[in-house]
Amino acid sequence: MSAHDIPDIRRHMERLTAEGVDVVRVMYPDLIGTDRARDVLVDHLPSACEHGLAFCRAVYHTSPQGDVVPVAGGLDAGLPDVTVRPDLSTLTVLPWEPGVAACLGEVTDPATGAPAPESPRDLLRSVLARCAERGLRPVVGPELEYFLLEHTATGWHRCPETTGAVYTAGLRADPGNHLLRTLRQLRDLDIGVITGNHEFDGGQYEINLTHSGALDAADRSFRFKSAVKELARKEGRLATFMAKPFNDAGGSGFHLHLSCEHADSGNAFDDPAGPYGLSATGRHAVAGVIVHAPALAALLNPTVNSYKRFGPDTLAPWLIDWGLDNRSAMVRIPPERGAGARLELRLGDASANPYLAIAATLAAALLGIRAGEEPPPPLEGYGYDTSRAATLPTGLSAALDALEADTDLAELLGKDFTASYLSYKRNEVERFQRHVTDWEFTEYAYHL
Repeated sequence: MSAHDIPDIRRHMERLTAEGVDVVRVMYPDLIGTDRARDVLVDHLPSACEHGLAFCRAVYHTSPQGDVVPVAGGLDAGLPDVTVRPDLSTLTVLPWEPGVAACLGEVTDPATGAPAPESPRDLLRSVLARCAERGLRPVVGPELEYFLLEHTATGWHRCPETTGAVYTAGLRADPGNHLLRTLRQLRDLDIGVITGNHEFDGGQYEINLTHSGALDAADRSFRFKSAVKELARKEGRLATFMAKPFNDAGGSGFHLHLSCEHADSGNAFDDPAGPYGLSATGRHAVAGVIVHAPALAALLNPTVNSYKRFGPDTLAPWLIDWGLDNRSAMVRIPPERGAGARLELRLGDASANPYLAIAATLAAALLGIRAGEEPPPPLEGYGYDTSRAATLPTGLSAALDALEADTDLAELLGKDFTASYLSYKRNEVERFQRHVTDWEFTEYAYHL
């Protein structure tokens, strides 16, 4: 922190105090996109900004169950620190928690002063820098789905269990008015929430965010997921972005709308005279996503559970294809052109880390633009026909192998990051393969 930063910090402190805020929650995403945080009393904000907050680097390598996974730079290095400093440009008062504001944290390695190798936010920054070298500014619109659950004596259940209320709003599908309360709280959080509705299955909701620059879109998606889960906890419920929490229901998606702007010529994907109304840049971006789709799955479908969302009649894209306004394709080109020309990648599920999902998608698109290749012919009619398109990886292990084999994508994402991610996720696969599931007990115990 330099001397010229001190007046700016003091201004933030005065504003917060005037608004009755005495605590700042400094948050940052771990590898799986959940929030790690520390609460800082406002009076100690200058010290936090100057010296940073120390966290063990192995927090990036810690499983959802609290086990430290043996990833290079963690256990093997004696569990060193990372330093997290408040990014006061992201400071926002939390509407549901009196006296508390929150901001994102910048994560660095104290030994080098450089960004921490596993920092998802900095990974996205590095990919955006490569896009800027080609004069491109990516714009992203996130769409996220989730399930709201309540706990009873028989376990977690969808809230409500109503079926058939697809794409609706109001009490028919949401008798507890969860969606209205959540929309209003998120509006006051100022993260660009615009619309919401009940989704396909009982207790499933979708809330849409505005399009913006890619880093801002990732920041807002991260804060959105954290906020939705906190608001549900406040009511004694569970909001889950798990890919497929129930056998008898579909999964939850994380769709990304992507376009790029040229500094001097507007939407880089639009060309009224080009095939399909898309520019060469737009078509090459689609081709890049198609070519690198198997590796993308490792980052956009990042859990063992993710691959249970795929398969026939799931309405989730499990084939590698693209189409013009075709929702059965992995990449959909919406009908808008001009300033609205874009692609929609429907591959991702809601469990994906927003920073990694967006960084990987941009990297694949950029590789396609660099290669200058055209995509295959677009899908005609209803998809999910394996005679017409290749299949995505059918499990996390295969997706991780595809990511490791995709050296061009790994180079853009960074070899250190990719190695850490592969180690962390392969440990997840190994732990699952050793775990005895309820299905196995039900299937075998009585009869064998």
